[in-house]
Amino acid sequence: MTIRVLIADDQAMVRQGFGALLAAQPDLLVVGDAADGAQAVAQARRLDPDVVLMDVRMPVLDGLAATRKLLGDRPSDRPRVLILTTFDLDDYVYEALRAGASGFLLKDAPAADLIHAVRVVAGGDALLAPTVTRRLIAEFAARPHRRRPRPTALAALTPRETEVLRLIAQGRSNTEIAAELVVAEQTVKTHVGRILAKLQLRDRAQAVVLAYETGLVAAGE
Repeated sequence: MTIRVLIADDQAMVRQGFGALLAAQPDLLVVGDAADGAQAVAQARRLDPDVVLMDVRMPVLDGLAATRKLLGDRPSDRPRVLILTTFDLDDYVYEALRAGASGFLLKDAPAADLIHAVRVVAGGDALLAPTVTRRLIAEFAARPHRRRPRPTALAALTPRETEVLRLIAQGRSNTEIAAELVVAEQTVKTHVGRILAKLQLRDRAQAVVLAYETGLVAAGE
């Protein structure tokens, strides 16, 4: 399976560098690039990529607004948005996750991490395993904000599904959840799929945000 990638960044050297790196992989195909958020939305709609590498700080339309615009009117699972950022843009990262992004990657991450991230996100998972991501989500979930009421769908989860959702929100992988609950990893995958379907979420990233914002999980748990 070939993963189609669109690169959105206002720096030409970044686009070219990432493009060359990804194009060298046999399973990745760079289908286009964009220099601002508006171009990213237009190109994504035209080229239908599997993954969009989205910079946060761009002219015309920033990465956050572009993510909202791109994902807000698409009922399908494509494309997946992988946010490119630096530590000083963490607020934007959290908002991007709320908007439907599947995760984020630091711009100074090793090349192997970028390639891995694209594959993980394209596969339908969220890039939420790294410790830094767990810390950031917990940090921003702990900040004062207007808490949304729990969606009625949350009550539809079984006790085991609720337990799995809590563990997802703590940044646990399926393998780690399976070990803790002493069940098969395939069983965990089934639970995760049912959770996403019942809560009408795109992926684990949105599940994490929902769990914190509804108070199902408290920061630091």
